Amino acid sequence: MGAPAPDLEEFVRAELLQPAPTAAAQLTDEILRRHGRAVAAVLFYGSCLRRKTSEGVLDFYVLVDTYRDAYPSRLLAWANAALPPNVFYLEIDSELGPLRCKYAVVSMRDFERSAKPGGLRSGIWARFCQPALAVHLRDPEAREAVVAAVAESTVTAVARTLYELPSESESTRPNGSVRFTTATLWLQVLRGTYSAELRPEAPGTIQSIYEADPERYDRAARAVLAKIGAEVRDAGGEIEAILPADSKAWTRRGWSRMRLLAKLVYFVQLLKSAATFGDWLPYVLWKLERHTGKKIVPSERQRRYPFLFGWPLLLKVLWQRDLR
Repeated sequence: MGAPAPDLEEFVRAELLQPAPTAAAQLTDEILRRHGRAVAAVLFYGSCLRRKTSEGVLDFYVLVDTYRDAYPSRLLAWANAALPPNVFYLEIDSELGPLRCKYAVVSMRDFERSAKPGGLRSGIWARFCQPALAVHLRDPEAREAVVAAVAESTVTAVARTLYELPSESESTRPNGSVRFTTATLWLQVLRGTYSAELRPEAPGTIQSIYEADPERYDRAARAVLAKIGAEVRDAGGEIEAILPADSKAWTRRGWSRMRLLAKLVYFVQLLKSAATFGDWLPYVLWKLERHTGKKIVPSERQRRYPFLFGWPLLLKVLWQRDLR
């Protein structure tokens, strides 16, 4: 079996509590200035963390106690509660040069709920089964709540994929064994979680997420296997696992039904985000170009009136890419 599997919560805690880079800390200071004591935690994740760079747009989740306490505007609080999260763009000047980020505001309660198998926001699983840093934790209670939710996200993302892998004894499943390499498992995890969003991720991008730190993902997979009580052994470069009884939460049929609803929720969320994000059309087109490799140039009319003319352009690109 090799090295013993790490405890999942301890693995997550050690990763979250690593020092944050200066750019992330400075942007977090401005986020805290905007939203005050309502902020329980600020989590830094995504490609800029993975590439260890402050160039581009940094990604954060901002976890708050209540939406009402996070805003002076009752409308923003209502919108956040009705369909979390609210997404904002932030840009500041610093000695490092201009720093940019987008951040999603969600309550701690909604974050915890979304981390569970029944949550419709698979984006939580997709992001927080990957490395993240807790740039701000208000108190020990916030720290432990974040650790538990991030660990739950990792279990949800990995266990759902494990239970969909072919079993060597389908007739006796769930007690049949499954074999997989860590790379195969994580590529399926990432494809599956991103597939529930109207978001293009090229195969090369998904591959690069895993290849940024294969050892980390191997340890995370083993920690999840230990957490769910699987019997595990090494088998010629693969992992062989006998999974515990298949819970209803992990069934393929249940997630197939949820995936369509999750896509609908994500699309409505995308529409809502346009109201809070600011100058959203250039940002969305830049993201699409980055993920698809296709440059998309809006017309002057689309730039000036994105709510009227920007969405047809975006939907056309999504349709052409067949983003399932």
